[in-house]
Amino acid sequence: MEIILLATILAFVITFTAIPVIINVSEIKKLYDLPNARKIHAMPVPSLGGLGIFAGFIISCLMTISFSSAPGFQYYFAAALVIFFLGLKDDILILTPMKKIIGQIIAAFIIIYKGGIVIKSMHGFLGVNELPEVISLTLTYLTVIVIINSFNLIDGVDGLAAGLGIFTTLTFGVYFYVAAHAEYAALAFAMCGSLLAFLIFNRSPARIFMGDTGSLLIGLINAILVVQFINIADSPGATVPLHASPAIAIALLIIPLFDTLRVFSIRIFNRRSPFSPDRNHIHHILLDRGMTHKAVSFTLIVVNIFFVAVAYFLSFLSINILIPLLITLAFAGFALVYLRKPRLMVVANGNTEDILQLTKPKPSRIMPLTPAKKAAERN
Repeated sequence: MEIILLATILAFVITFTAIPVIINVSEIKKLYDLPNARKIHAMPVPSLGGLGIFAGFIISCLMTISFSSAPGFQYYFAAALVIFFLGLKDDILILTPMKKIIGQIIAAFIIIYKGGIVIKSMHGFLGVNELPEVISLTLTYLTVIVIINSFNLIDGVDGLAAGLGIFTTLTFGVYFYVAAHAEYAALAFAMCGSLLAFLIFNRSPARIFMGDTGSLLIGLINAILVVQFINIADSPGATVPLHASPAIAIALLIIPLFDTLRVFSIRIFNRRSPFSPDRNHIHHILLDRGMTHKAVSFTLIVVNIFFVAVAYFLSFLSINILIPLLITLAFAGFALVYLRKPRLMVVANGNTEDILQLTKPKPSRIMPLTPAKKAAERN
């Protein structure tokens, strides 16, 4: 328990101390995330918050986790370092999607081949248990890459990625602590502590963004935790057995995973790169429905908690029933949001300060007005 508390406190204090310094340096060096037609924020905002998250997380882990009792952890930190430099370069210079994927594959290679993060079984899903090595490795690579990108892509609203990251790492941390896996608990709580400190500065209106440096790191750590959670919770000698662990793991990551896979599918269907930017994410849709940043983040986090509660309390069901049930609920929930009539947004001369919200039952659109039309509209 001592190392867990120490990991959480150290991570929180280091990140909380580092973020104001990073904000000041970003302002001096003009290292901003600039607004554009696709982005939501209207003013330049520092985007190197991931530096503070990484500093708090990695220093806390190195001071509390012993490599002798957890030999694979040195490779987790090596992969985290790869992801850190990958995200940092993208935040400053902008990388192509291909270069980002290559960096993520390198990080995945480290934790899979050296760290032992491997999905070896389907745990009875679709009647499949043990997997052949080739399929096992392919599935693990796919899972790690998707989870890393899911947190990167969900980071579009103030407090959302950090809030979801706090929830997932806190949940994993509590389980690993109860299941007597203190090192993994410390890993999860260190990330949770860093994100708690960062969220103080990332609440709407955000003073700083985490950038790819932070979101990719959250995805990597969650990928490690989720694979270990599934393997440990459903193992024969588990201290706290959870036979529906794959379903609970999906429920824990349902918001970022579902949104990422849905958006990727839409882009591929439209013959576009799955990494091409757009405004089809669930947080964009909720914002277009008139919700604020705080409301969007709070709603999606609560929905995520709801899915975990459903998976946990229905864990007595077969995962062949529970996983399709969770997916069906996710589609049904999204359909309710998508089919709700949005409000018309009229922008005068492209100035967001002149936005008028009308309640006409028409699709949402942006209409730039000429001076003559603007005068006629006022009359």
